[in-house]
Amino acid sequence: MLVAPLLGCGSAERVSSNQLRMGVDDRPRSLDPRYATDALSSRVNRLLYHALVDFDETFKPIPALADWKQLNEKQWLFQLRSQPHFHHGRPLQVADVVATYQSILDKRTASPLRGGLRHIVSVTEVGEQGVLFTLGKADPLLPGRLNIGILPAELLHQGHDFNRQPIGCGACRFIAADAQQTVLRRPDGVALAFIKVKDPLVKVLKLRKGELDLIQGGLSPELVAYCSRQAALSTRWHPGTSFSYLGFNFQDAVLSDVRVRRAIAYAIDRKAIAHYLFKGHARLAGGLLVPEHWAGLQDFTGYAYDSDRARELLQEAGVSLPLKLSYKTSANPLRLRLATIYQAMLRKVGIELEIQSFDWGTFYADIKAGRFQLYSLAWVGVKSPDIFQYVFHSQAVPPAGANRGRFSDTEVDRLIETALQASEVTTQAKLYRQLQHRLAEQAAMVPLWYEDQYAVQSRQWSAYTLYADGRYDGLLTMQYRGSPPFF
Repeated sequence: MLVAPLLGCGSAERVSSNQLRMGVDDRPRSLDPRYATDALSSRVNRLLYHALVDFDETFKPIPALADWKQLNEKQWLFQLRSQPHFHHGRPLQVADVVATYQSILDKRTASPLRGGLRHIVSVTEVGEQGVLFTLGKADPLLPGRLNIGILPAELLHQGHDFNRQPIGCGACRFIAADAQQTVLRRPDGVALAFIKVKDPLVKVLKLRKGELDLIQGGLSPELVAYCSRQAALSTRWHPGTSFSYLGFNFQDAVLSDVRVRRAIAYAIDRKAIAHYLFKGHARLAGGLLVPEHWAGLQDFTGYAYDSDRARELLQEAGVSLPLKLSYKTSANPLRLRLATIYQAMLRKVGIELEIQSFDWGTFYADIKAGRFQLYSLAWVGVKSPDIFQYVFHSQAVPPAGANRGRFSDTEVDRLIETALQASEVTTQAKLYRQLQHRLAEQAAMVPLWYEDQYAVQSRQWSAYTLYADGRYDGLLTMQYRGSPPFF
């Protein structure tokens, strides 16, 4: 059904070796790193700015712009190890680091990142290379929080609009942006154009016609399979960290019963979905962190499919069947298909699921406001285990955090708080694993899977390198290499 309209596209146009065009779902919401919270903005900003800290393959913080050492329980000293030049000319200095973090901590800035840095009392210069972070409360995870792009101090003080005119010291310079595209330039002069194309089928059409060179994610499994059969296109895969889950409203009279939540978890055959829909390109999840994370669960993949047990739990809960529940999702075709699969599986155990789909803005606003019974979303690029405090602590109800379902459990709060204060990584890892088992026991959400990262590209360009967190660093090394095979 998909192939017929694609066959009429004609052959690809010759692309320019000086412009690499990537199809994306939307425009970046913010090119100012103090306000970037969505995945696209974070990935584009990573090309524009440098941060103090990066992460290794197990998601432990590693030096980027700076090394660090903990002086005592409440003081951390960061020493610059490199001073790249900002795009307006001068080298990065410690004053820029101080000004960036002071700006984020200033309530008037209204940065959504301020909450994650709430324990910082002051940020001060120490000589020409040092920055001292002083905390009001011990925070062993502090280095992992300092992965925010650094901005020029003098422009911050002038109130420069970094969203409209980004100026960083990253690998790429900002060129232009409008409603349809954002354009950066690599050091070798190649322009990177992020072009907004909301419809997945149109993305593939444009890739075939030579109007795009690369797509990363956002396609249905059928479209990915179709692209993999095209001689002029190349499809690449990499294990990913994007964590998909079902969320509950814990203030709902029915869903507040853990037996109902467990029944829903047992009723969904995640293994079958991963096999048949994702063609094996999704790993079953037992917790929010991937198994290879230093605090991840290596041998736990959550609730196994058991429809009989689901029916028993619903009977124990004393609910009247069929139980009618509403489920909210975005209008993305893949998410809608998943919704219909959940609907069919839950119907088998006596749950009638009403699917409500909305454009992304409306859907996300409803979720943040708690206007739902059930919903599904994904956490993208999670690296620090402080995500548990942000998502599950009883005090993290929006706008203080992302506890959108109003989950509350005293043992979960205790484990989060104890883990945050633990000074040894091994102790932290043990506590975070206990926490994830407790969250599973309470069915605080239904962990679904970690979806693999994939990219489809024109063979006119050299291979694009994929990363587990979906970063766009691979754009920095792609080179034009000539005409592709015929379609």
